[in-house]
Amino acid sequence: MITYSFADIGSDSLYIHLYKCIKNDILQGILQAGEKLPSKRSLAKNLNISVITIENAYAQLIAEGYVYSIPKKGFFVADIKSLHKKEEPILSTENVQLSSGKSNYLADFTSNQTSSEHFPFSIWAKLTRELLTHNQSELLTNPPCGGILPLREAIAKHLKDFRNMTVSPEQIIIGAGTEYLYGLLIQLLGFDKHYAVEDPGYNKISQIYESHCILCDFVSMDSSGVNISDLEKQNIDIIHISPSHHFPTGTVMPISRRYELLGWAAKSDMRYIIEDDYDSEYRLSGQPIPTLQSIDIQEKVIYMNTFTKTLASTVRISYMVLPKHLVNTFYSKLYFYSCTVSNFEQYILARFISEGYFEKHINRMRNYYHSKRDLILHTIENSPLAAYATISEENAGLHFLLKLKTNLSDKEFLQRMEHSGIKLSSLSQYYQVPPAAVEHIFIINYSFVAEENIEKAIQMIYRALF
Repeated sequence: MITYSFADIGSDSLYIHLYKCIKNDILQGILQAGEKLPSKRSLAKNLNISVITIENAYAQLIAEGYVYSIPKKGFFVADIKSLHKKEEPILSTENVQLSSGKSNYLADFTSNQTSSEHFPFSIWAKLTRELLTHNQSELLTNPPCGGILPLREAIAKHLKDFRNMTVSPEQIIIGAGTEYLYGLLIQLLGFDKHYAVEDPGYNKISQIYESHCILCDFVSMDSSGVNISDLEKQNIDIIHISPSHHFPTGTVMPISRRYELLGWAAKSDMRYIIEDDYDSEYRLSGQPIPTLQSIDIQEKVIYMNTFTKTLASTVRISYMVLPKHLVNTFYSKLYFYSCTVSNFEQYILARFISEGYFEKHINRMRNYYHSKRDLILHTIENSPLAAYATISEENAGLHFLLKLKTNLSDKEFLQRMEHSGIKLSSLSQYYQVPPAAVEHIFIINYSFVAEENIEKAIQMIYRALF
C-alpha cells in the first residue's frame, strides 16, 4: 500500500498534495505503467483522510493523463512516455540578437534606428502632459477605423504644405506600420490580383505579399525606374514603387517615366500604383521631388508614408492616402477593423504636427543628416579609401552607394566587414539575379552610425579591400 506524509503540505490542500505525490512517483518510475492503484476506500483508510480527497486527487490525475480507470476493476498508472517534456529548441545567436534589438557593431550601415539624443522628448512629454490633463475623454474614446480626425487633418495639411498634395482627411488611413497597411490593401484590392515589386527592391515588401499567399512577381528596372514593358509582359495589376528615392539604388524617377507609368495604370480598372514615399523629407540637395500622387488625375495612385524615418523607428505610425473612389469601398469592406494606433499616440502626433513642431524637427534633422553625410564623404575623400571608391546617389535620403575596387566577392568582403565590427549590405543582395555590373557596390545607410566611429569605420573598410 502506498503511503505519504501529510505533516508538511504548505499551502496545498490535501487532495493537491496527494495528487502531487502520486504524480511524482509516476514520473520517477516508482509507480510503473499498468500498475493498479489502491481503491479509494482502502487508500483513504490507510492515509487516514476522506474518500472525497482521494476521489479529487484521482480525478486530477485522470484529467492530466497520468492515471486511467477501468469500470469495476479500478485505477491504473498510464504509460507516460508520450508525456515526457519535449526538448526545447536552441535559439541561435542571430535570433537572440533579433529579439533584443541591440547592436554590437562599431558601425552598422544597415540600421534605420534613430539615436535617442535626436528625438524631441521634451516636446513629446509636454504634449503628453497637456493631453492627459485636458483631453481625458477623447483619449478614452474609441477611434474610427481610419484613425482620429485631428491626426488625419494634420497629415492632410502637412501633405499640402510640403508635398503639394490636395487630399481630404477621409482619404487618409492610419495604421501601426506600413506592414499592417499593406495587409489592408491586399484585402481591399483583392487576393486575386497580380502584384509586383521592383527588382532590386526592399525585400520586406515581397515577404509581406508572400505571407498573404498572393501572386507577386518582380519587375526589372532601368536607369529611369521600373520597366513599363516588363509590367505589360507580366500582366501586372498592382505595382509597388518608391519613385522619389528608390531603395536601394537611390534612383529618382524622371517625370517622363512617371507619366508613362500613370498611362500604364489608366489602361485597366484593376491597375493601381502603390507609391512608397518613405524618406522624401530628407532630400539634402535641391527641391523635394513631386509625388506621383500629385500628378495623378485618374485616381490610380495609393500613397504611403511613415513617421519611422522622421521621428523614430519605434514610432510605429504610418498612413496611406486612398484614391477617392476607393474610400467608400474601404469602409464598406473593412469597417470592422479597429485602428491599430492608440489614441494617446495619435493625439500627441496630431498636435506635434499641427502646432509646427514636426516642421521644426524635420528641418533640424535634415541639417543634422546633411552634416553627417558631409562628414562621411569628407572622411572618405581624405583617406586612402578615396583611390578605391566611387560615391553615387548621395543627394537624397539617408543612404548612398559606395563602389569599391577589390578582387574579393561581395560575400567575402561582407564577411571581412562583419569580423571587423562593420555591418554592410551589398546592392547585389537586393536583386533576384544580380547582374555583374552591381558587384562591389555597397549601401551606406548612415542614420544610426555614431559620428565618433566614422573615421575608424572608413579605415576598416579600406583595410578589408586587400
